[in-house]
Amino acid sequence: MTDTIIDRCETKGLRMTDQRRTIASVLEESDDHPDVEELYARASGRDPNISIATVYRTVKLFEEAGILDKLEFGDGRARYEDAERDHHDHLIDLNSGEVIEFVDPEIEQLQEKIAKKLGYRLKGHKLELYGVPISKG
Repeated sequence: MTDTIIDRCETKGLRMTDQRRTIASVLEESDDHPDVEELYARASGRDPNISIATVYRTVKLFEEAGILDKLEFGDGRARYEDAERDHHDHLIDLNSGEVIEFVDPEIEQLQEKIAKKLGYRLKGHKLELYGVPISKG
């Protein structure tokens, strides 16, 4: 991925206001999976004129344009990530809510094998694992 979220918004013809640019920059720099509240806190730290309503409208617009993926991990919070990121799966810590990204070649091969066995060519998938840390002792 060489282009930015802002570049893709402009390519899709979205009107990019200063506030949308700020929100897009915050998303671009995020290495986690922020929800709207977190995005609002980060964006309003840069531009105090940004309202939470603007953040809600902007992430909805970006999602509808295929620029963001909306992720729901069962905790009632919709989270967002760049739709153009390299493929990865998620492990969600049920105690802390931390979302850990991972890629496992064995899982990827197994999914392909299962699809083929059932007569399908895999075109995509999402894998979410939910767990708690193993206590040591």
